[in-house]
Amino acid sequence: MDFLIIIFLLIITLILIRVVYQINIKEIKQIAENNKELDEIAKKYPSNIEICKSILKKLNNEKVEIQEDKKANNCLYIAVSDKIVIANMRESFTRIQTIAHECLHSVQDRRILLFNYIFSCFYLACFYILILLGIFKLLPNKMFILSVFIILGFIYYFIRSYLEDDAMTKARFLAKEYMEETNISDKIEIERIINEYDKLNNLGIKATNFSLLLNTFGRMIILCSIFIIR
Repeated sequence: MDFLIIIFLLIITLILIRVVYQINIKEIKQIAENNKELDEIAKKYPSNIEICKSILKKLNNEKVEIQEDKKANNCLYIAVSDKIVIANMRESFTRIQTIAHECLHSVQDRRILLFNYIFSCFYLACFYILILLGIFKLLPNKMFILSVFIILGFIYYFIRSYLEDDAMTKARFLAKEYMEETNISDKIEIERIINEYDKLNNLGIKATNFSLLLNTFGRMIILCSIFIIR
């Protein structure tokens, strides 16, 4: 019964946050994918690799390895290897801000970045181990173990959300500085792109935080469900 109550509370919390945040994934995709005029403006800028190198130079961090993976759907910064992987996004006006976002990750506090990586691996490993132990009925005190896992989940969420919010907030300004300094676009074109970035960020920051919370709560719900069944 206790686990059912926890599942109910977690689901209600997610629903309330989704309603309050007004999460609309379709609207985010429409802004990012259905703006051909801005896509054409962004095509005038150098390759993704060159943009990344220029932004890293602005951040005084030119030691980062840069790799472009045309098969990847998302860009990411890998803290352990100090590498930025750029996805195939040459056709999108969002690429400048996205690259700036990953470059900003590379200059965040390295202790936090490494802690996030190590703790994330530990947290996910605990999740899969607990699933197996739960299925085979090898957990003596399920409520205590779930309580510890919930605490781990919130640590995971707060570290990840801090890193993402910091990079997403600053990326808009960094991208604008880069575009102004290159003199490829005029002020009107830059303002048009930045206005769309603002719309994306207003929705995207909330969506990213909700997605992280959804994944965290989802794992808790899965464990509770296994504990009820087994």
